[in-house]
Amino acid sequence: MAEPLIAPSLLAGNHARLAESALRAQSSGADWLHVDIMDGHFVPNLTFGPSTLRAIKNEPEFRMPLDVHLMLDNPWKFATPFLDAGADTLTVHVEPADHLPEFFRLMHERGRRAGLALNPPTPWDKMEPWLELCGLVLCMTVNPGFGGQSFISDVLHKIEAAAATRGRLGLNYLIQVDGGIDIHTARLCREAGADVFVAGTSLYSQADMQQAVQKLRSTVTAKSA
Repeated sequence: MAEPLIAPSLLAGNHARLAESALRAQSSGADWLHVDIMDGHFVPNLTFGPSTLRAIKNEPEFRMPLDVHLMLDNPWKFATPFLDAGADTLTVHVEPADHLPEFFRLMHERGRRAGLALNPPTPWDKMEPWLELCGLVLCMTVNPGFGGQSFISDVLHKIEAAAATRGRLGLNYLIQVDGGIDIHTARLCREAGADVFVAGTSLYSQADMQQAVQKLRSTVTAKSA
């Protein structure tokens, strides 16, 4: 297992002050900033576009890696704009599987980490044909669309499958979890094999976000010993 990484989700930040929310995540000591891109079709919500991502990337004091999750019906059409805007990791879903070969080819050409996500109802075997091309596997632990949802414990079996497959095939993708992540559910996910912990409400709702990140990191680091 890799050293755990903490990725606050900008979806839970102050949307009237996104730059401040991004810098708050950075000053908390977190590792990545997670940015959810939703189209109102693949998931029932609308969020940000490439121009928003570019504005955050160009904020003079901002230096965090941008972990961008495309929840779109046609993610292939938007992969290049989000890469151009500054995405360091770009994750698409296995459910709209059209153009996945082109997506992975583009990510290899651009030298960025390619992620592949699956929703809670999607069986793990849908991921297996693509795993050798992945730098990151995202197991959604809620049904995507809105922050503040409850963790779906059945997904722990998929995290275990992702870890077991990684070991069996000798691969090195990171395993990310997103949805209902706090110090209690993160511990369960770490025990199942997760490496990257996306947390929104449980971090941004705290007055002292730095302390919240430290507590979350301590929880998942202890479980990796």
